Amino acid sequence: MIKSYKLRRSLANAVIYIILAVLGIIWVAPLAYLVMQSFSADPGAVPQTLIPETFGFNNYVRLFTETESLNFPRWYINTFVVACFSCVISTISVLMVAYAFSRLRFKSRKKFINIGMILGMFPGFMTMIAIYYLLKAMGLTQTLVALVICYSAGAGLGFQISKGFFDTIPRALDEAATIDGATKNQVFWKIILPMSKPIVVYTVLTAFIGPWTDFILAKIIMGDKVDNYTVAIGLQKMLDNDHLDKWFKRFLSGSVLVAVPVTLLFLKMQNYYVEGVTAGGVKG
Repeated sequence: MIKSYKLRRSLANAVIYIILAVLGIIWVAPLAYLVMQSFSADPGAVPQTLIPETFGFNNYVRLFTETESLNFPRWYINTFVVACFSCVISTISVLMVAYAFSRLRFKSRKKFINIGMILGMFPGFMTMIAIYYLLKAMGLTQTLVALVICYSAGAGLGFQISKGFFDTIPRALDEAATIDGATKNQVFWKIILPMSKPIVVYTVLTAFIGPWTDFILAKIIMGDKVDNYTVAIGLQKMLDNDHLDKWFKRFLSGSVLVAVPVTLLFLKMQNYYVEGVTAGGVKG
């Protein structure tokens, strides 16, 4: 009986491991193909084999030197600037809103929390047309400022996880600081925030990734303003019929470069990221 149970368990585990291995290969294979082909030095614009016969950095060099028709370096800088400004504004906005809902008690507090959660359930693309016409009325279409405004203006609605983290910090710290004469503003900046590194890191990462990888909103706002494109729009443009034969390998190289900043951030801050998510998941 025991041997039969162990046999069934071993077979079940073997099936599970095989399924997981197959899923892992399916997930990793496109990434491996992307990275290998980005270093391909084989002749021809489009790769003819799964694994390149020769490797080199020519695709990366041409991506940054041949900028007459498609200016990838300009798009990369545009995206980095927009992502950094949006990240700073969004992070401050989210943390301040989360702290207010976590620590302060005021009239209609629960109603505002519920309204924020309800609004957060609607996908952002539902408001894109309205946003475009509002920006057009203000003369901000096809500008990087418009992107920063769009990415950071509504960031405060994503306060839920940060609020959950602040709820885990003992209120006794606030009370002790208040007795010593500290204001709410001083308590937030000098006591609570230095203790909240995990949730700050989590908020920074999520606030940076959104603008860095967004395509739809940037495409609608920029239209045909090629010089103000972000990398997502630029990479899509490389796949147009007019550019595909010449730019496909450089598209692969650009895709790798887009993933580098986010990957480095995650590798550097992954421990804080996980701690921020788990600690912020408590019910507040």
